[in-house]
Amino acid sequence: MLASEITPLVDRIVYHARNQGKGAALRTGFALATGDIVVVQDADLEYDPAEYPKLIHPILYRDAAVVYGSRFIGGSEHRVVYFWHMVANRILTLLSNAFTNLNLTDMETCYKAFRREVIQSITLEEERFGIEPEITAKLAHRQHVFYEIGISYYGRTYEEGKKIGLRDAFRALYSILKYSLIRR
Repeated sequence: MLASEITPLVDRIVYHARNQGKGAALRTGFALATGDIVVVQDADLEYDPAEYPKLIHPILYRDAAVVYGSRFIGGSEHRVVYFWHMVANRILTLLSNAFTNLNLTDMETCYKAFRREVIQSITLEEERFGIEPEITAKLAHRQHVFYEIGISYYGRTYEEGKKIGLRDAFRALYSILKYSLIRR
């Protein structure tokens, strides 16, 4: 499938009255989605929209319900930025995998695709970046089929507008525990 064969359907743009965080934006988008496949694409373009065909391929041609784009596998190019972000991501992914029994390499990726009915089948609560481990835990506990593909990545610096920080890492850790242990 070529990128030109994918026609995103945008019939409206929805704004929140104030910035409520990534989790709130995703919840709104998921609730309003009407297509067969839902792709999460952050507006900062750290992930390349030209890779949509690669991202949705396992949904179209395999038995995938969920596909995560990994910055850590495959031969795709990626901009080298913060060492400690990578370390935190790998620790959070390892902990998430321990509780979900998945073997993801990049749980915190912001490049994901879902069968619409799958993502709409769960109730999401997190307001900010805790939504990543929440989605992973809730879908894994329902035993949906996950795939992971290598993607390119053009990470931004804080000077270029990157927003995630230490507070978000602690919230992700809390979310892993909350949705894997408490809410199970």
